Amino acid sequence: MSQQATGSEPALVGTSGDSLREVFGKTLVRLADQYPNFVVFDADVAGGTGTHHFRKSHPERFFQFGIAEQNMMAVAGGFASTGVVPFVTTFAVFALRAYEQARLSVAYAQRNVKIVASHPGLDVGPDGASAQALEDLAAFRAIPGMVVVSPADPLETEQATEAILNYVGPVYMRTGRSPTQRILPSDYLFELGKGRVLRDGADVTLVACGVQVGRALDAAEILEQEGVYARVVNMATIKPIDVDLLTQCAAETGCMVTAEDHNILGGLGGAVSETLAQTQPIPIEFIGVRDTFGESGEPDELAEKYGLTGPHIAAAARRAIARKCGG
Repeated sequence: MSQQATGSEPALVGTSGDSLREVFGKTLVRLADQYPNFVVFDADVAGGTGTHHFRKSHPERFFQFGIAEQNMMAVAGGFASTGVVPFVTTFAVFALRAYEQARLSVAYAQRNVKIVASHPGLDVGPDGASAQALEDLAAFRAIPGMVVVSPADPLETEQATEAILNYVGPVYMRTGRSPTQRILPSDYLFELGKGRVLRDGADVTLVACGVQVGRALDAAEILEQEGVYARVVNMATIKPIDVDLLTQCAAETGCMVTAEDHNILGGLGGAVSETLAQTQPIPIEFIGVRDTFGESGEPDELAEKYGLTGPHIAAAARRAIARKCGG
């Protein structure tokens, strides 16, 4: 197991083993009295997004739209025009169903709406390909003005939820279905648009988001046993991405690996490579689902089959280093 945080948890923040969706729902409850201007929209999946906690504690601020995601997204734009801040919550694949409304009623209209989607990537597990959103980061990153966030663990999910609430503008944020462990230290501070170096190293940089951050830390431990020192960067904000940090890491380590529970096309890897092509071109290897759909299985089994685990990230780091050295 990679680095484990210590310290006590606030009462309504997820403990070790909570899924990110549950942490998100509990955080909404904690923030409700402090921020009376937000509401929660649901498309008949509150039990799956964690918002059942808010439905129970603040039913007067919880709006049920049934299985009508496009309508829900459009109404969010209208609510936001009055100064209310809607959290639009659903599964990531269903958020894609409402993509046109997110584009026009939210982003084009410059509405202050927060789209928070659970069930992303292979982390969905047994629900299979139809429920595993492997293209959501790419799709929402392509919408002008849309901020895109994928937190790594319960602590970061709690902090990111409050951060996007305080940000004025449209946001898309992933949560997650599977139980997760704390990997970030108790003094960790999330900041929109900023990456964080979790482990230093001079041989290669591993840039990851979401569930892949823990696996990148595992890869760094594997590599250290071989005398290879990997820098691990948690890039929770995929848009706007931290250009300065990426450029610095590229200059100092000379090669990079990106790791995401997403198609390798258009997500974190795309954002990193687009950035460095303009600032500091270096060899980059991409860990993610390689332009295919997933299948039903346990998340760890799927991660192994599709090449997302720590050993796969370590192997990609070796390839990147070989390319840097001209091997």
